[in-house]
Amino acid sequence: MPTLPVIEIRDLHKAYGALEVLKGVSINAQKGDVISLIGSSGSGKSTLLRCCNLLEDSQQGEILFKGEPVRWKGQGGNRQPADRAQVTRIRTNLSMVFQSFNLWAHLSVLQNVMEAPVHVLKQDRAEVEARARALLDKVGIGDKADVYPAQMSGGQQQRAAIARALCMEPEALLFDEPTSALDPELEQEVIRVIKALAAEGRTMLIVTHDMRLAADVSNHVVFLHDGQIEEQGPPDSLFKSPQSARLRQFLSHSMAD
Repeated sequence: MPTLPVIEIRDLHKAYGALEVLKGVSINAQKGDVISLIGSSGSGKSTLLRCCNLLEDSQQGEILFKGEPVRWKGQGGNRQPADRAQVTRIRTNLSMVFQSFNLWAHLSVLQNVMEAPVHVLKQDRAEVEARARALLDKVGIGDKADVYPAQMSGGQQQRAAIARALCMEPEALLFDEPTSALDPELEQEVIRVIKALAAEGRTMLIVTHDMRLAADVSNHVVFLHDGQIEEQGPPDSLFKSPQSARLRQFLSHSMAD
């Protein structure tokens, strides 16, 4: 019997007023898949990720988590999730790492990592602390547990954000441009962590401007253009022999940067 995808998106549509951002996008992420979403600014990549995690409400289409469809009420622009408990459960299983880190400035790094498992999932504080410290070690900042975010570099903050996402023990990780706010040296610190997670077989959706990262960690790459999937496939074929003129043009600009 085939396993159900961890994340399944079917014919998703999203508009902001008259501006259509997603025009019928469908994606499947099986357990262990690393899917990179690439495309120009405004192509719908980050919006797709935010809709997947229910941070944005889509107007049409289905989102399923391990075969369970999100329940909706209302139609079109009035559509919203019908079950808040389901939303919380899905969000805790699809941990998101943002471009801008989104760490709590008034909490230490350790407290940031522990916050949601203790207060949202109501897990035992001592168990969560042990897990949080192990995860900070894993991402290479175990010595920063008692430091506040403002005292850390951008690369360290992003690795703390990854540890925070992992501490929820999610089914999948969603990365929204995880390296674009970093200078090249700090970017490499974060890329090493993402590569290690991919090697562990973690399910990940990664919105990225970094074609080398997409090529190195993904088993599937999706090129979005103007709110639709223009081309998709394994990174080898997509990057080495793109079929669409739009993708060839995008890659010629991206690789030149």
